Amino acid sequence: MQEENAVVIRPLSLDDAERELVLQTENRMFFEQFAMSRQEDFYTLEGRKKRIEQSLKDAENDTEYSFGIFLQDQTLIGTISLFQVVRGSLQSAFIGYFLDGKHNGKGCATKAVKLIVEYAFNELKLHRIEAGVMPHNKASIRVLESKKRAFMVIIHPEDK
Repeated sequence: MQEENAVVIRPLSLDDAERELVLQTENRMFFEQFAMSRQEDFYTLEGRKKRIEQSLKDAENDTEYSFGIFLQDQTLIGTISLFQVVRGSLQSAFIGYFLDGKHNGKGCATKAVKLIVEYAFNELKLHRIEAGVMPHNKASIRVLESKKRAFMVIIHPEDK
């Protein structure tokens, strides 16, 4: 478990499936502004359990590391992951995260990104983390810009 002030990240367990389902369903329209639309089974308890089980296997296989973003009181407010992990000379991964719309603008995503970047570099020994952000996701761009030492942010001039 990694901790930064009032934010904690840790791998999701099957015990978190119901809380993650609530997070995903309550924020469905908000999340889909910035990510792909999901199949209906994504929004079921069984779908959440399957995804958590798969993420635990992916971590064992060193291909993806998924975490819940929690407040100190264990309220689940988002998810963050390192995926498409490539070893060898690249030692790289992509980062992705979602934060409950009610917690945007409070520094929680910035803290979670800081924690996972530290984990990636110190524990996983990665050299590079890439982030793909839709140009209209200004809040996420600000999060990445705040971590200039970890990310190079390039924004298409027409999208500013």
